[in-house]
Amino acid sequence: MPRNSRSPVTGKHRVARRTKIAMGALGLAIAVGALAVAVSTGRTGEASADPADPSFFIDINKVPAGNNVNAALKKKGAQGSFTVDCGTNADGAHHNPDNFIAQPGIKNGAQHLHDYVGNVTTDADSSLKSLLAGDTTCKNGDQSAYFWPVIRIDREDNAANESENQKAEQEQQGKTGDVQQDQSAADAQAADAAGEGQDAQDQAAADPNADPNAADPNADPNAQDQNAQDQNGQQKKKNTGGGATRGDQNAQQQDGQNQQQGQDRRRGGQNGGQNNGGQNNNDGGKNQGGQNGNQSSTAAAPPAEELGGPEGANEEVGDNDGEIVEPESATLKFIGGGARNVVAMPLGLKILYGDAKQSTNGPANARPSWTCTGFEDRLTDLYPICPAGSKVERIHAFPNCWDGKNTDSANHRTHVVFADQQGKCPQGFKNIPQLQVTLVYDVPQDVQQNGQYKVDAFAQEKHNPRSDHDDFGNVMSKKIMNRLVNCVNSGKACAE
Repeated sequence: MPRNSRSPVTGKHRVARRTKIAMGALGLAIAVGALAVAVSTGRTGEASADPADPSFFIDINKVPAGNNVNAALKKKGAQGSFTVDCGTNADGAHHNPDNFIAQPGIKNGAQHLHDYVGNVTTDADSSLKSLLAGDTTCKNGDQSAYFWPVIRIDREDNAANESENQKAEQEQQGKTGDVQQDQSAADAQAADAAGEGQDAQDQAAADPNADPNAADPNADPNAQDQNAQDQNGQQKKKNTGGGATRGDQNAQQQDGQNQQQGQDRRRGGQNGGQNNGGQNNNDGGKNQGGQNGNQSSTAAAPPAEELGGPEGANEEVGDNDGEIVEPESATLKFIGGGARNVVAMPLGLKILYGDAKQSTNGPANARPSWTCTGFEDRLTDLYPICPAGSKVERIHAFPNCWDGKNTDSANHRTHVVFADQQGKCPQGFKNIPQLQVTLVYDVPQDVQQNGQYKVDAFAQEKHNPRSDHDDFGNVMSKKIMNRLVNCVNSGKACAE
């Protein structure tokens, strides 16, 4: 349900902010019936009414059954799974319009709001070192960062002012470019500094049956043919907003200062950073092949220009307005993704799903993410209209073939790609556990029918559902990762 109980139609905040109306009687208007013109003020960084196009919605019954390629892959290879309970951010305590992967250090650069679970310090300035010092909402102590754009309900969209949306696009022009920067070297240094101490957080939860050698990232169990790149890419389990648990003690001792800074930045809207976009992050088809070694790109980060942060009770930002709907459940499940065996993800690995700027970058990295509960055999790149008793659902199945060397790449994509339809990786790549994030939302039936819900997005996307995306930064300890790999490869269904 929406976080705020106040009706989005009568909300005081929305009237004060978006409907500051300048009423003027025009001479011609008097003659034809006293026409009044409502004009939205639309200051820099403020949200303006911006509806999703009605053509962006589809009855889920009209989506062909059986088109969920992820469901087919799940029947192949290792059948185990590992589910991490990190809550749902039900109280909205961790929001911000940042992306430390694609736009590190750029405050409010995404101009759309993210929901976060897992590491509670994640913001624009996050690094592996700071994340290792952070607390987490995950019950098993997983300090990884999981984040995706929020969904909003807006019953006032019929009053949208198109000129204000265009103004929001202009304000963002040139200020939301992604940072082409490979962070592998910095992450490697942080991982070395953390050392074995990162395992301290797991001692109480260690699985006595886990094989400590099962997750050797240098071993390649994928002796089968590894060829044919193919970008194919999905369950529900209710989680509640879990409380934070203490992360790795050794890392915190060496990084206490970063931890304090991270805690000071916990709340959304006080942070910065940038979300996916342009040429890197959730970036379509502009892979910078060959630039994904342990070297930083020479491209400098764009200046941290002034962009408006979240405002008001609804944390409206850019042209994203309306009441936030937190997920009813957020299931974080790691599976085989069609592989016979998987190897461990390296500490600090960054992975992107989808493309936040698909209208600019093209369709290469955009992926169908939408469905309804009970209809998981099909996915669509449109907003679904679900039948009574069914709920809106987003399924994000991440890339699952790692190059075996890098935790990042210049475009944040070429170091991790999708397996083909047989679950095989390109030559030189290794199968890693596939993260599948499943989000379920209780969106009222009338809102669905009237096309009044939408995903937060860059202004140029106009809330296109094809711009849906998701981000993951691996900060699991070795012991958690070993348990994960052991569960997937052994066929166990594990949950922590």
